[in-house]
Amino acid sequence: MKIAVLGTGMVGQALAGRLDELGHDVVVGTRDPQATLARTEPDGMGNPPFSAWLQDHQGVGLVTFADAAAGAELVVNATSGSGAIPALEQAGADNLAGKVVLDISNPLDFSAGFPPTLFVKDTDSLGEQVQRAFPQARVVKTLNTLNASLMIHPKDLGQESSVFVSGDDAAAKATVTELLESFGHTDVIDLGDISTARGTEMLLPVWLRLMGALGTPAFNFKVVR
Repeated sequence: MKIAVLGTGMVGQALAGRLDELGHDVVVGTRDPQATLARTEPDGMGNPPFSAWLQDHQGVGLVTFADAAAGAELVVNATSGSGAIPALEQAGADNLAGKVVLDISNPLDFSAGFPPTLFVKDTDSLGEQVQRAFPQARVVKTLNTLNASLMIHPKDLGQESSVFVSGDDAAAKATVTELLESFGHTDVIDLGDISTARGTEMLLPVWLRLMGALGTPAFNFKVVR
């Protein structure tokens, strides 16, 4: 499948690398490819610059948001919550129309420090905002409740755990579920329409506090039933 991953951070790198490993035709989208390649310093989390990652993944291309989305069958939004809609606007509504948009972003607001608050919750979600902004796209919210490493290698936990999908389009959710299963997810729970993304996004305050209590991001939720 031709897949565009929007975002060059830790999540974008993880998803793009895994999708490339699985044999998909992958490009990464960024605002300014030349500026992205020119960065030589680690990011704010100590990760190496994207240019170093790209050298180790020579099957993956780097292009603008618009060029990435235009040539893709499926688009992964791996940007930050505040950058999600601006990045998708640069990708272009016409380039997203009719395509599955796998949205991983979370509405985290760090303006008051850590832990962050949510800039949308309860009566709306970032997933719904993305769907409203791009009504012809087929938005599926998923993978926003676990860290980048476990998104692509859930079996590293040593036991099964749960991941969720939310979206209005059943066929789009089926496509995303197949991708999740190819990563190794065995318990994919369809929560319903895109409004159910409110629930998974509101798990983030709990997730952040669990990370603090456990001293690691290497954990996930498991729904026992």
